[in-house]
Amino acid sequence: MTTMEKQPRGRVLIVDDERVILDLTAIILKNRGFQVFTALSAQDGFDIIEKERPELVLLDYMMPNMDGLTALKEIKRRYLDSYVIMFTGKGSEEIAVELMKAGASDYILKPFNNQDLVDRIESVLKLRAVELQNRALLSERERLLAEIAEWNRELEARVHEKSEALKRAQAEIVQSEKLATLGYLSAGMAHEIRNPLNSIALFVQLIKSGLDEDERLEYVDKILKEVDRIDAILGKLLDASKRPKFEISEVRVDRILENTLDAFTPQLQQKKIRVISDFKKIPPAIKADPMEIEQIFTNLFLNSIHVMPSEGTLGVQLDQDEEYLQVKVSDTGPGIPPENLPNIFDPFFTTNSAGTGLGLSVVLRIVKTYHGKIEVEKSDSSGTTFSVRLPLAARG
Repeated sequence: MTTMEKQPRGRVLIVDDERVILDLTAIILKNRGFQVFTALSAQDGFDIIEKERPELVLLDYMMPNMDGLTALKEIKRRYLDSYVIMFTGKGSEEIAVELMKAGASDYILKPFNNQDLVDRIESVLKLRAVELQNRALLSERERLLAEIAEWNRELEARVHEKSEALKRAQAEIVQSEKLATLGYLSAGMAHEIRNPLNSIALFVQLIKSGLDEDERLEYVDKILKEVDRIDAILGKLLDASKRPKFEISEVRVDRILENTLDAFTPQLQQKKIRVISDFKKIPPAIKADPMEIEQIFTNLFLNSIHVMPSEGTLGVQLDQDEEYLQVKVSDTGPGIPPENLPNIFDPFFTTNSAGTGLGLSVVLRIVKTYHGKIEVEKSDSSGTTFSVRLPLAARG
């Protein structure tokens, strides 16, 4: 646009079936700097509005085929940004109220004064600019409120996530402190208890060598059996609290799982438990002590078999991602009561009268040794699923 050209004051569509009024109004508005479009019928006017989107429509009230009121309602329904001033030769209050209710911004009586027409048009265009700006501001306000609401939801989600992570971290610290305390106690207890225990076993062996009565020999065998049981409990106590001697080698977890399941074949057959193995991905070998890795799954399988009735299902799933291998061990037992879940890894916690409550403590200690994670992924009336994650790469 050259410096001599002026920006139009606005685009105006004139819709009137009287050619004389149409041409006269167009000349007046063009001389005042408006860009003008004309139409002799409402339908032609709709076509121009669709194409040009004028800011203002001067619409005759009395037209054939489609009257001005009907056309006004259609414009306000389809083209919200095009404001309408009605031309009318009838100046009654009823018509004025009807036009305003239908959405007209103003109405002008025929015949009209040229300056009054221009003043009315400019007034409506100013009103339009203000209302469109307000509409834009309201839309921006709604957008900002929606954005703030989304930020709040994200913030709440992050706070919840961090709170849960903090709870898990605190729980892990508590577990670590429990294992450390257990380590101090068990080391001293094992030393203090095993000395008299060995003496008891030795004296009982001496007594046994001098006995001939079968009944008394049976009593002695029972004593020796209980001595062995106490010694085994002490061994488990030490395993749960500190790492025994170990030997690191290349360990294939898929083979450990297969071999451990084979070892449980008699118990599985006895209880008619079905095994479903799902090795989605076979991870590469990891550097670990094979006996420790085997102990993880031995204890988990033992727990699952113990809690399941006959004809249950033991599920073993193996998978991996970029950093971890994952093993899920599931059963179809009754599930762990929610109130017991926070304590299942605690030393000596058990609901099994014949158990020591050290199995899962041992599992936790081993998994932590390898910087892995173990958790109860699911536990309800349909069964329990334990998830074990071990790093594929050894960590210092």
